[in-house]
Amino acid sequence: MSKQLKKDLSAIPFILPFFIVYVIFVVYPMIQGVWMSLHRWTIVRKVRYIGLDNYRDMLQDPYFWAALRNTTYFVVLSTPTIIIAGLLLALISNQNLRGKTFFRLSFFMPNILSVAVISTIMVFVFRAYSGLISTLLKDIGIQQEIFWLGDPDLAWVVIVVATLWWTVGFNMVLFLAALQDIPAHLYEAASIDGASSRQMFWYITLPLLKPIIWVVTMLQIIASYKVFAQIWLITRGGPGAATRPIIQYIYEVGFRQNDLGYAATMSYALFLILMILTLVQMRVRRWGETEL
Repeated sequence: MSKQLKKDLSAIPFILPFFIVYVIFVVYPMIQGVWMSLHRWTIVRKVRYIGLDNYRDMLQDPYFWAALRNTTYFVVLSTPTIIIAGLLLALISNQNLRGKTFFRLSFFMPNILSVAVISTIMVFVFRAYSGLISTLLKDIGIQQEIFWLGDPDLAWVVIVVATLWWTVGFNMVLFLAALQDIPAHLYEAASIDGASSRQMFWYITLPLLKPIIWVVTMLQIIASYKVFAQIWLITRGGPGAATRPIIQYIYEVGFRQNDLGYAATMSYALFLILMILTLVQMRVRRWGETEL
């Protein structure tokens, strides 16, 4: 037995506990989910094997497509908003301003709050008649009541604002760490050559931030497709089902309609979508690096 092989084998006792836990709590549930999607399966018991019937039903289910469309709409609204806001906040926090530590804490603080707290505050701010926004509008003479949570378009605005306030701090920290890794001498050389602040941003900062922008974009898309809690707590998917995301529909099918097999099927459809988007994003990133 070679020395390298002995060295590799000696690592097994250290890896084995994590590997066992990972298999039990991650790998096995994934395999079990595929098996469930091939059955008529309730919370109490497995009923019978039905093959690919759940997948066929899913393709013909208008509620599934409506929920998927709502989720995609949220991704389109929230992803660029949160990424751009995170970058702007990181640029502000990276300046040599008095009180920059306070700004960093203020921007990141909502990220440590629970989604229940964030959602409760948003409902208080945007509810009709007695909400904060309604009171402020009346104070400045606007008497017309705005039903933020009763109009589908305005409800999406509230959800995106809540998500932005809650999560933008995490992206800001990632961008801030990347900004502080940019060598200062690049800016000094550009300044000596007479470059303006805008030119330094477009030709130094932004190109060097591309790797982290790709990472943040991928993480944000995945997180946005998994949106559930803030929508559930703020609008319950309403008005009607206008803001119901795919995760909420999966939850309702699995635990209210008692059809875990069909819920597992939709979960794997969402997993497939996320995997395809990730592969496309990685492909585009490699293509961009090759072009450079």
